Amino acid sequence: MTTPPDLSTLAPRDKADVLAQALPYIRKYHGKTMVIKYGGNAMTEPALQQAFAEDVVLLKLVGINPVVVHGGGPQIETLLKRLGKQGQFIQGMRVTDAETMEVVEWVLAGEVQQDIVGLINQAGGKAVGLTGRDGAMIRARKLRMADQQDPTREHDVGQVGDIESIDPSVVKALQDDQFIPVVSPIGFGEHNESYNINADVVAAKLATVLQAEKLLMLTNIRGVLDSNSELLTELTPRQIDDLVEDGTISGGMIPKIAGALDAAKSGVNAVHIIDGRVPHALLLEVLGNQPFGTMIKSH
Repeated sequence: MTTPPDLSTLAPRDKADVLAQALPYIRKYHGKTMVIKYGGNAMTEPALQQAFAEDVVLLKLVGINPVVVHGGGPQIETLLKRLGKQGQFIQGMRVTDAETMEVVEWVLAGEVQQDIVGLINQAGGKAVGLTGRDGAMIRARKLRMADQQDPTREHDVGQVGDIESIDPSVVKALQDDQFIPVVSPIGFGEHNESYNINADVVAAKLATVLQAEKLLMLTNIRGVLDSNSELLTELTPRQIDDLVEDGTISGGMIPKIAGALDAAKSGVNAVHIIDGRVPHALLLEVLGNQPFGTMIKSH
């Protein structure tokens, strides 16, 4: 893992240079909303957790409005195993029966969300945890999943949801009151049933309805890599199609990229897939002048 630079050894003038370089970006993004999908290693290593929380608080303090959407796949898997239940996946999507849905809700809205809220508060912010039920935010219906090989066949993945609509008013109200919303990807249906929704999809849709300046997706890789493991710093829709076709983009990366592309096409100014294993990855992307990770373009 990369160790963060020791800034205490910097001369005062160098520190001033670092801050001065951030100034144009602070000015550019002041008052803008940024949706951050938080997952992977960044969620499980204590040093990275702390760096993430500090980044989110700093963004809020300089006048940017961060909204955090989190995943929790590894944590769900751990608890299911402890309960003696084997996790099952179809085309990268977790099959969610009623019992699994109870575990998903407990882990995401109870454990993971509250850990993130606590970390941000400890770093000096004021975070508030939400699920899709709060403020009737995420309305969902059962996901109809077509087979990738045979589109006439459908897989039943249980209480996995497709977003019908997002009402962001509760998020906006919290932002206006200096709070940092932390959203668990759980929606509700017309009969008040719960749905497990892919966190990448929730982040992308939320970024779209909030007309966010940026959607930042923290992952376990440097960004999108080509077949030679070289980083692709920019991707167009056509390149994405080619990479899915040849299998370079596969599995859990498909919904991530699809959501990112939808957001880019729907007016989110910049969508970035960045390496959450790098300490302070958020600040490097938002307030730095070097390209970092992969930027998804709308055309």
